[in-house]
Amino acid sequence: MKPATIPLAGPAETGALGVLQLKRLWSRALRQRQGQPANAGAEAQVEHAVLDALGVGLEQTMQHLFQAGPSFAEFEQWIIETTGGVSGIQVARINAMVAGAECPAEIARWRAEVEAAEPVLSASDLAFWDEHGYVVVPDAVPESSRAAATQAILDHVGATAEDQESWYKPNDHGIMVQFFQHAAFTANRQSRRVHKAFAQLWKTTDLWVSTDRAGFNVPERPGWRFRGPDLHWDVSLARPIPFGTQGILYLTDTGPEQGAFTLVPGFHRRIDSWLDGLPAGADPRQQNLHALGSKPIAGRAGDLIIWHHALPHGSRPNRATQPRIVQYINLRPARMEVRETWI
Repeated sequence: MKPATIPLAGPAETGALGVLQLKRLWSRALRQRQGQPANAGAEAQVEHAVLDALGVGLEQTMQHLFQAGPSFAEFEQWIIETTGGVSGIQVARINAMVAGAECPAEIARWRAEVEAAEPVLSASDLAFWDEHGYVVVPDAVPESSRAAATQAILDHVGATAEDQESWYKPNDHGIMVQFFQHAAFTANRQSRRVHKAFAQLWKTTDLWVSTDRAGFNVPERPGWRFRGPDLHWDVSLARPIPFGTQGILYLTDTGPEQGAFTLVPGFHRRIDSWLDGLPAGADPRQQNLHALGSKPIAGRAGDLIIWHHALPHGSRPNRATQPRIVQYINLRPARMEVRETWI
């Protein structure tokens, strides 16, 4: 018997958590699971921010919704169990964002403190960003949470720094580690130094930190080759490509041949002319992007690399002797310009 179509909930419909837009997100996902039309459109960015603010990753949430097909009450309970609980201030900030109201006083104070803090990025850093489309923030997070995050990832993948054989365990995600929740990850995401750097680039402190994955890129050896991701974009190439950032935090020292994060410096300044120069019908994502001038970015433990999302970027084969261990961190406004057409 065909299941009844789930109606698309309104933004103001809530459940036990009292979070606006959440039931609408849930109903949209379950409609899609049934094969019903439920395109999020302009609401997609807001719903992504809601999940980030609740402390659940977009990918893990969608996977849960499509695999389990939970009731809304079950979905809310999954959020509580996954994150360890949702605070009143989290709910209040989300609801203010969805409703277009003033943020809670506690959040306003935090934003004011970030605004008043000394710049993290100097004038030369900002000039470098404008020219090259990326910047490195040293000592972006406290040493204690950086080290704890490193150990948490090793524990999660069942590896130890000393036992090389423990690094090579089959998985379905390549170098990506489907690990989103840990106290050390949260501490790194809440770093004021990280927030200030992103605020300088976005020119606002009203930013939402991503709940993203970790990475574990081990040295290549016979029978174990790099599976990517190689150079790519995570944004539509429909023009004009709007401003956007992405970020990666090195949790361990990373040399250029240690599977370092790799990008094409300055490509945000020439992507339009490059796209215009492609043969008719050519897929820009299938070109030799390394030929554009890719560069591995070496770094120290605690370095945060922020890049403009118009830059081709990715990882590279690890030809060193130690794994590359990272946490992905990004901050962005809840509502930002996007292109609905994917190219």
